[in-house]
Formats: sequence, C-alpha cells, structure tokens
Amino acid sequence: MKERARILIVGGGYVGMYTALRLQRQLKPELKRGEVEITVVSPDPYMTYQPFLPEAAAGSISPRHVVVPLRRVLDRCRIVIGEVRSIDHAKRTATLTTLATEEEGAGAEQITYDELVLAPGSVSRTLPIPGLADFAIGFKTVEEAIGLRNHVIEQMDIASSTRDPAIRDAALTFVFVGGGYAGVEALGELEDMARYTARYYLNIKPEDMKWILVEASDRILPEVGEEMGRYTVSQLRRRNIEVRLETRLNSCADRVAVLSDGARFPTRTVVWTAGVKPHPLLAATDLPLNERGRIECTPRLTVDGVPHAWAAGDAAAVPDVTAEPGKETAPNAQHAVRQAKVLGDNLAHTLRGEPLETYSHKYVGSVASLGLHKGVAHVYGRKLRGYPAWFMHRVYHLSRVPTFNRKARVLAEWTLAGLFKREIVSLGSLEHPRAEFELAAGGKPPTDPNGSS
Repeated sequence: MKERARILIVGGGYVGMYTALRLQRQLKPELKRGEVEITVVSPDPYMTYQPFLPEAAAGSISPRHVVVPLRRVLDRCRIVIGEVRSIDHAKRTATLTTLATEEEGAGAEQITYDELVLAPGSVSRTLPIPGLADFAIGFKTVEEAIGLRNHVIEQMDIASSTRDPAIRDAALTFVFVGGGYAGVEALGELEDMARYTARYYLNIKPEDMKWILVEASDRILPEVGEEMGRYTVSQLRRRNIEVRLETRLNSCADRVAVLSDGARFPTRTVVWTAGVKPHPLLAATDLPLNERGRIECTPRLTVDGVPHAWAAGDAAAVPDVTAEPGKETAPNAQHAVRQAKVLGDNLAHTLRGEPLETYSHKYVGSVASLGLHKGVAHVYGRKLRGYPAWFMHRVYHLSRVPTFNRKARVLAEWTLAGLFKREIVSLGSLEHPRAEFELAAGGKPPTDPNGSS
C-alpha cells in the first residue's frame, strides 16, 4: 500500500454509505495507522432508506427513522456536506461546493484523491409538461414524503371547510403519475391513510375522494411479474382507485390534469413518480458514459478502461453476469447494497495488491406494499398477495434497513401502531417554520404552489 491512500466517495446513498461502511471494516488496521483516508461527500448528512418513504408518508414510521445519520455510522470517515459539481479524473481532482461556500464568497473548492468511488445516484426523470414544475411534487426524499402527507390532510381540511363544490372536488382529487414501486406504494399507503382519516370529518366520506393512477405502459409494477401486476390493478380498482394504463399526463397547468385519453381532472395534487435518470454530475466528468448517460463499468465495478475509478448503483451500467451478454443489472436497492459490498472489498483488494472479485447476483424477486395489511410479492418464483405479501414486505425491509438502532426503532413504531390508532395530524407549518413570526413582524406569509399557505 502506498504511503497514504486518499479515497473519495461521491454520494451518501445506498452505494456511498455501504461502501464506506465496508471500507471501514476491511481497512480498519490501515485507518488506525493513518495509511488510508476516506472522504464522503453528500448533499445530505444522512442516507434515506427509500422503501420506507410510503410508510413515513402514511404516518406508520417517524421520518427520523427513515434516515441513517452518516456521521454516526461512518465514524472513521471524513463527512463533507456539499455537492460535487465536476470531476477531472485525469488530474484526480473534484470540484465541490459546501454549505459554507456561499458564505465565504470564495467560490467552489477542489479536493484531490487517489481512488474515486462515484455513486451520486439518480434524480427524478421529468418531461416538459406544462405546469409540472409549478404544481407537481416528487417522491424521492423524506422531505417530499412528509410534505405530501401534510398536503393531503390539508386538502381534506380545505374540502371540509369550503362551500364551493368545485374547490371541494379539486381538493379531493389526487393524481399519481407513474406505475412503478414509488407511485403504487405511495398511492396505496396515502389512500389507506386518507380513508382512515375521513372518519374524523363529518362531511367527508372515503367515496368522496378520487384517486387516479396514470401509467404510460400497459402494466404496473413490472418487477413483480405480469400476473401480480394484474392482481394489483384489480385490487386498486376495488378500492375505487382509477388505474389508467397506456395513458400519459399532457398538462397540469392551472391545476387541471389533462390526460392523453382526453380526460380532465381539476386537482390540487399531482404526484410525479414517472421514473429516474442518472445524476447530472455524470455529464460533468471525464469518465466514459453509455447511451443512457450511466457510467460504463466492468463486472468488478471498476470504470471501464479507467484506473483508480469505481462506480455502482443507479449511476453505473454494471454488466449482469447471471444473464445473457449485453444485459445490465437493474438500478434498484437490491443490487446497489450488494454491489457496494463487492466494491468496498475490491477497493481494499486493490490497495493491498490482491485479486478482485466479480459482482454476481441473480435477481430474486420483489415485494410491494399496497397499504396496511395489503401487498404483492414475487420472490424465488413464489407469488404472494394480501396479508402474507405485506408481512414479507415488512420483514424483508426491516432486515435490510441499516443499523440495529434503526431496526429496533422501526419495529417499536410498528408495534405501537398496531396497538393504537393512526396519527392524522398535519404539520404543514414545518415547511415554513418562520411564517408565523414573519406575519407577526409585518411581513407576508409564504405561499405553497401546491395549494397550502
């Protein structure tokens, strides 16, 4: 090993955090002797366990327990809260901005490294749809999940108090665009939560609310198979949820969702979960990208043809050695967590001059929650539905959420949720904590484009 190896990990998500965790264990002696330095650059001081976002939105799990603080679990790493803007791997430098950059007025700073692990993940894939940027909300972060929960309950408050039937109908219409995991699970959990919440409103019944799922393809949840996808559609429709397949959102300007089949829905809620795309940072590097904008990788998780560079997760095009030639591993958490372990091991092997391992994992299936005690699963060829699938969903993700601390807290919250009634409180003021004081001081209250103030 060289005198001091500087490892830079870009991203604090699945791959970034798990790779750093693995390196902490594998390089423990070298870290103690000061022969290795690990720096993790992340825009957030935590890793978000995204499979729990729908339950956080429904109030089944506290938002604090959906995230894992990086400084606590990566105690042997240097954590930098900031964003990498560009990478010049030929010079082994990364340009980044931090929370202090604007305050200092000195511009972006540069950090040098010897080994690069690029794992910035993905961002929401949006389309140039009129009104989308003004009125829609995504579902990739814990802030968006809690904001959406607050928003849904606030729309019920608006509907309960207005005398205008048009405002009431728009407030009680919820449009979700995208029939993948994020869209279906978010819709299922929030509809379940809103249905329960309606019992506390004297003038709102569950059948007054209109829930619409818009999917451009001819099926939803392709990961669980065609049969389970059809079952999911039938179950959603039994709950009076409209599922519109082979349909696109053409516009949501002026708070009217216009679909490609000609339908128009006045609505104050459009949730956009129509896929993801590689992080824009990838285009600001000198690393090779494929036609989809992902980093070209080898089965050993090195960047193809580029020494001292590694990648995995959503940002990487990793060949799937268990499938036919030309196939790549899917950009999901199941692969990302496993790739991170192999990447950490291989990076340690490289520093010690040892042979590298090949990443190989056959996709075992998927589980999805459709609300409390409802779900679908297709695992190891077995198909489950209803309560067994929902239970498997919880057991699987409880086993996968990082740290014993988080496992215990989530399990405790699930236990308490089974003993007591759901929480139906909206804490919309969290999004504008200074609004009350600004108004008292003579200012104007901020406005929320989604309809709440």
